[in-house]
Amino acid sequence: MARRVFFSFHYEKDGQRASIVRNSWVTKGEDGGFIDAAAWEEVKNKGDATVKKWIDDQLTGTSVTVVLIGSETSSRPWVLHEIKRSFERGNGMLGIYLHNVKDFAGHTCTAGSNTFGEIGKDSNGQSVYFSIKYTTYDWVLQDGYNNLGKWVEDAAKQAGR
Repeated sequence: MARRVFFSFHYEKDGQRASIVRNSWVTKGEDGGFIDAAAWEEVKNKGDATVKKWIDDQLTGTSVTVVLIGSETSSRPWVLHEIKRSFERGNGMLGIYLHNVKDFAGHTCTAGSNTFGEIGKDSNGQSVYFSIKYTTYDWVLQDGYNNLGKWVEDAAKQAGR
């Protein structure tokens, strides 16, 4: 089943690595929610309310959110906001470590953390943490190119979507 996916990542630091993941998705004839760095800057420069509306608009119709984790992703406030909104919507989620992915100059980066703090509360009022609730993969070591579709489908099923 084709899924509409929202990709969350640190645009300034991981845009090139994220495009590698996104392009693998596109080469297989699938589409995901994605915005390029230039468009992101335009949205971001219009203020917080515009960014929040853009995030909500981009999440509309999605069933899964893929968090692309670079060295600084866990400290990015908009990534945390995207994760929290995805949780509120009931999207399936997964993380993909990007540190082994080479950027366009052939460089890798240090591994990032999948610890984003509390992302919401479950039906019992207990805190939910991305690092505990959702599976995280390594794009290179776990063959993300060939497994992304399966990972997305597994996350959707786990969320009942």
